[in-house]
Amino acid sequence: MKKIVLIFTAGLLLYSCTTVPLTGRKSLSMVSNEEIQPLVNEEYKKAITANKNVTNTADGQRVVRVGQKMAKAVEAYLVAEGFQSLANDMSWEFNLLESDQINAWCMPGGKVAFYTGILPVTKDEAGIAVVMGHEIAHAVASHAGERMSNGMLLNGLLGGFSAAMGQNPTMMQQILLQGVGAGSQLGMLSFSRKHELEADEMGLIFMAMAGYDPRQAPAFWQRMAAAGGGAPPEFLSTHPGPDRRIERLNANIPKAMKYYKQ
Repeated sequence: MKKIVLIFTAGLLLYSCTTVPLTGRKSLSMVSNEEIQPLVNEEYKKAITANKNVTNTADGQRVVRVGQKMAKAVEAYLVAEGFQSLANDMSWEFNLLESDQINAWCMPGGKVAFYTGILPVTKDEAGIAVVMGHEIAHAVASHAGERMSNGMLLNGLLGGFSAAMGQNPTMMQQILLQGVGAGSQLGMLSFSRKHELEADEMGLIFMAMAGYDPRQAPAFWQRMAAAGGGAPPEFLSTHPGPDRRIERLNANIPKAMKYYKQ
């Protein structure tokens, strides 16, 4: 019986692999964006009503402007590279929420939330683009879906997303929130760090595609590392150390500069 389960699981993993744009990494995908979008929409609505929405302010419109500019560039890239279905999955939305949290996140489908607490660290549109590129990369790489897939696998939920929602909707909600950095952690930090480094690499290129200088990224992360004082901001809580992150960013800047047109 155990052998049959192992064979079934191995076949499921092989069948459920997808390719991440730009990096080419193979990732586990037991859920589709279409399946999880109703849950995403519900949780995003909760999130943007839990705090005062200040998207109509000058700062809010700056976040929206950067987001829309980057979304346009990313969609153009996806279409050109044969990821039309992924581009079709994107239904972009950008909101600025009033909160002291030094944080931002993006749910599947391009549902982005920035907190006002991160704006002093971003300083300008280039800094916003660093964060925006990183968060958009999570959505493009389907990191939340991959984390949900791993969470389902770890908890023996092999019957698909709908079956998992029927068996344990609370757990699926928690896995989604953890997957986008908007909820409690579920013991998957090492897995998360892999995604963070991939999002850094992709985000650097995405900001360059949108016309923002990728050389501004290391300076932003230096400011971010200093912003927490004795403890790291929430935005860094599951992320690689700043020295490693900045080293990797500097190594990837030449690649990103190929997409940067001044």
